[in-house]
Amino acid sequence: MPNPFFRFKQFTVYHDRCAMKVTTDACLFGAWTAEAIHNELANSKNRMLDIGTGTGLLSLMVAQKNSGIIDAVEIEKAAAEQAKDNVNASPWKESIKVINVDITEWKPEALYDVIFANPPFYERELKSESTTKNIAHHDGGLSIAALFHFINMNLEKEGSFFLLLPTKRKEEIATLLERHNLHIEKWVLVQQTLLHQPFRLMVQGRLQKTNEMTESILAVKDNEDAYTKEFTSLLQPYYLYL
Repeated sequence: MPNPFFRFKQFTVYHDRCAMKVTTDACLFGAWTAEAIHNELANSKNRMLDIGTGTGLLSLMVAQKNSGIIDAVEIEKAAAEQAKDNVNASPWKESIKVINVDITEWKPEALYDVIFANPPFYERELKSESTTKNIAHHDGGLSIAALFHFINMNLEKEGSFFLLLPTKRKEEIATLLERHNLHIEKWVLVQQTLLHQPFRLMVQGRLQKTNEMTESILAVKDNEDAYTKEFTSLLQPYYLYL
C-alpha cells in the first residue's frame, strides 16, 4: 500500500485524500519557486496565491522560505480539506489560508504580488473514469488560457508568476502567454537525467517585460543515478536525507 504521507524536514504532507500526489517534479518546482521569491522578491507584506493547491505542498514549501500571506485555492473539496489539515499541522498555519473555490467564479479581495501554480497537464488527452482525478490531472475544467487570463487580471503590475507545465506544450504556452500580455523571464527545462528529453517546464514571468528571457536545463539525476548538485541545492532545505 502506498505511503499516505510524505515527510519533509519541517512539515509533513498527507496525500491519501487528494488525487494529486506529492511528486519529484512538484517538489522541485516548489523549491525553485520558493528560492526565486526569497532571492528576488522578498517582502514581508507579499500577498501570494497558490492556484490548485492540492495537498498544500507548494504553499508549505514557499512559506518555509518566505514571509507574507498565501491564499491557497482548491476546487476539489476533499483535497481542500486535506490541504487545510496539512497546513494546520505545520508551522505556517497563520500564514496560509486554504480556500475551497473555483477560481473562474471567484473574485479576490485584492491583487497579488506573486501567483504560482502547478496546473493540470493533460488537456485533449484520454481522461480517467474518476471525476476527482479528471479535475486534478486535466485542464478541462480550467483551461490553460483561462488560467493565464486569471493571472493577468489578478497580478500586481510589478508582480511575478511561476508555473509548472508540460514541455510538449511549450510553443502553445509561449503563444498563449504573449496573447495574455504575460512576459516570460525564465524557462527551465527539467530532465530526469541529461540523457533524457525534458518532461517539465518551469516558468517565471511578469506582467511587465523587464529582462531578456533566459533558458536553462536542470536535471534531477546524473548519469550514475545520484541527485545532481543543482537539484540537491534546491531540495536540501526540504528533503529529509539530503
